[in-house]
Amino acid sequence: MAVEPGMPLADALSRPLRDLRISVTDRCNFRCGYCMPKQVFDQHHEFLPHAELLSFEEITRLARVFVSLGVEKLRITGGEPTLRRGLESLIAMLAVLRTPEGRPLDLTLTTNGSTLVKKAAALKAAGLNRLTVSLDGLDDAVFQRMNDVGFPVASVLDGIRAAQAAGLGPIKVNMVVQRGVNDSQILPMAQHFRGSGVVLRFIEYMDVGATNGWRMDQVLPSADVQRRIAQAFPLVPLSPSAPGETAERWAYADGGGEVGFISSVTQAFCGECNRARLSTEGRLYTCLFAHRGHDLRALLRGASPSSDEQLADAVAGVWAGRSDRYSQLRGQRQATPDGERRVEMHYIGG
Repeated sequence: MAVEPGMPLADALSRPLRDLRISVTDRCNFRCGYCMPKQVFDQHHEFLPHAELLSFEEITRLARVFVSLGVEKLRITGGEPTLRRGLESLIAMLAVLRTPEGRPLDLTLTTNGSTLVKKAAALKAAGLNRLTVSLDGLDDAVFQRMNDVGFPVASVLDGIRAAQAAGLGPIKVNMVVQRGVNDSQILPMAQHFRGSGVVLRFIEYMDVGATNGWRMDQVLPSADVQRRIAQAFPLVPLSPSAPGETAERWAYADGGGEVGFISSVTQAFCGECNRARLSTEGRLYTCLFAHRGHDLRALLRGASPSSDEQLADAVAGVWAGRSDRYSQLRGQRQATPDGERRVEMHYIGG
């Protein structure tokens, strides 16, 4: 489809394209069971060869195309993105991009925090605005069991402090809550980050990918997490900070800061989802849960490489046909005997 200058881009459910998640590596130095379980990603697992990864120049070119279509936020992810050699160079290349109106982008990064002591200052100097750190508990035994490589929690906390000192903020900390695994860490995490300037967010254990053995009985609903915290530290609701925001925001009544709840299982937010995902090898996914993407690398590297205008038309065509709402469908169908099977078929093919 031809992109009309100045015309807002919307999908089949009238959702705009505002956020782009860019994966820069498929490698990670953790083996968290809900993401990269060791029994699947072991020493025999074959990660992508470097030649198959999008180059920094290719990533920047695609990002520029997405920005021309309405994207205002770029989130750098992995795997663990700080394992990509020279990441600071990519950050610097993306930091100069501007919206059609001339506004700078919200440039952020999601990390496990393992390298932040060494890298935080350089990332800030390159132009990174802020970051999100994944941290699933404060008790060292629990945390090491979660990351499954024996990485100490103290090193992640040191990384968070280094990021604060570098001026990367506001920092968000995401805790994936898995019932019976790390839910004992909810109140210690809340206590630790209250008054620190860090925004703590609790994420329901999600069925992302096909390798984590997800079961509904391992989900602790956000409403239960919120009640536990409110019993210790009274909360007051906050308004969303942006359209399509994934987290429900609450403030501590005594002024101790903010806490958020991402309820992707029990309170699907598909209706306002404005996010796309660009994989390490250049595939465009229009849903976090999708297993099939659209190959943009082929357009970049083909015998007759596409122009920026052709790339924009291709992306716009994909987005215009987007009707993904997996989480909502899962919620509607999981009560039926074959509901999970039918939803699986929907999002793999979507």
